[in-house]
Amino acid sequence: MKPFVLNVALAAIAMSCASSTASRAAWEPVRPVEFIVPAGTGGGADQMARTIQGIVTKHNLMKQPLVVINKAGGAGGEGFLDVKTSSGNPHKIIITLSNLFTTPLATGIPFNWKDLTPVAMLALDEFVLWVNAEKPYNSVKDYVEAAKKAPSGSFKMGGTGSKQEDQIITVGIEKAIDAKFTYIPYKGGGEVAVQLVGNHVDSTVNNPIEAVAQWRGGKLRPLCVFDAQPMAYDEPIADGKAWKDIPTCKSQGLAMEYLMLRGIFMSPKATKDQIEYYVELFKKVRATPEWQEFMKSGAFNTTFLTGADYAKWVEAEEKRHEGLMKEAGFLAPGN
Repeated sequence: MKPFVLNVALAAIAMSCASSTASRAAWEPVRPVEFIVPAGTGGGADQMARTIQGIVTKHNLMKQPLVVINKAGGAGGEGFLDVKTSSGNPHKIIITLSNLFTTPLATGIPFNWKDLTPVAMLALDEFVLWVNAEKPYNSVKDYVEAAKKAPSGSFKMGGTGSKQEDQIITVGIEKAIDAKFTYIPYKGGGEVAVQLVGNHVDSTVNNPIEAVAQWRGGKLRPLCVFDAQPMAYDEPIADGKAWKDIPTCKSQGLAMEYLMLRGIFMSPKATKDQIEYYVELFKKVRATPEWQEFMKSGAFNTTFLTGADYAKWVEAEEKRHEGLMKEAGFLAPGN
């Protein structure tokens, strides 16, 4: 074969291989994607999932619809088991909160985060200690003094679910201040905020996004944030105060920190190309002005992780939650 003809043939083969590789890499959904929320409507995970759905639709980021489905049964176990048993189905993703760890540890259901395929950490959600604005608690010191003076168990803490994040923090507060609360579980953060507005509970540890509307409306008051540093957002929310003006609980003498995962997982046996599709999708979501506004309104920690870094973080958090829940007495028999 002549050199020119040989070169043309080799070029054709190379182009064919490149085209084949590109074709394999360019996986995308061919039918609607179910976006599972292992929690009730109105809470932080639900709000984030529906915000993502709206962004994807508005900016036409997917050719197929993204359909949000709430599966809150069994403290979210219903949703996790649904995705776990959908092995090899790339048309099902799940947004996770820390019940990724707390639900299997507390209930003993046959599920572990390693049963799923990690995709990306979208953000970390803060927890804030909230009280009714009508109450005379203007500082953590006021709140702690009132809780310690109240008869044991008479001070009511409202939260989402049982033996999950809110109750873990509640137990941590009890231990830190040597007081006993009555913890009242509700289905979601939206309901928790409403119950505090109605004075049916004395305090909550809702995420910022779950209570910001009531703060703006002058119904609730934030006392401190369970993080190592104040939140970064400086836009005034209510009474001239911004999220950054809320002190850390630790700086107010309440030594506890807790951040919650907002991440994405896929069903088992997802391929590299399928994972990459969703990673790129969420990168596009995060670049939109709507996402930036959502992060600001909810005062999120905007940490973004994928791949091995994400898996390493999740593994460390699982161990930390196991320790927290063991200390609180929340572990199911056998865990």
